[in-house]
Amino acid sequence: MSANFFDSNDYFIDEKVNFFQFENSYKIFNGTGENIGAIKQKLTTGQKLLRLLLNKAMLPFLLEIKNADDQVEASISRGWTFFLSKIVIKNAQGMVIGTIKQKFKLFKPTFKIFNSSEILIAEITGDWKAWNFKITDASNNQIGTISKKWAGAMQEIFTSADKYNVNINADFSNMENKIAILSGAITIDMVLKESK
Repeated sequence: MSANFFDSNDYFIDEKVNFFQFENSYKIFNGTGENIGAIKQKLTTGQKLLRLLLNKAMLPFLLEIKNADDQVEASISRGWTFFLSKIVIKNAQGMVIGTIKQKFKLFKPTFKIFNSSEILIAEITGDWKAWNFKITDASNNQIGTISKKWAGAMQEIFTSADKYNVNINADFSNMENKIAILSGAITIDMVLKESK
């Protein structure tokens, strides 16, 4: 298992807007500003055509979290949906390690993250407009944050609004759960955009 990508507790996500492509692409940096990977959206030609005709929120999507060597570390996917969707998280080996269920209340979405046994392991809640999210475990203890605030070296590198920071507590030790939680947190912007 390629645990080194998920060993970090600090991730900085930088959206790359490409007006001529349907697929979104985001770069991932670690706490020292090193580019450690990317999130890439995969679409078939048919899906690209359907995106012109149908509401994006109904369409399936596949997001891949890749490391600096372009190898898949985890993926997040959703099938066709008409109401609230279930998102599947897989590890580098393609095994399902978790699912995400979304709830929307105006600008305050909630993402519940379950492990492969359908047991709740975390919840991401927050304010989409303020871009301020809290990650809590099943006992409602805060285990991380997603925000547009950062300090230190990253302040020099990141100034624009299309970037956000995902932080998870250093003492969170269950690796499979950590991969599932981080995968959900890292891709939250894309998931929200696909759900609109």
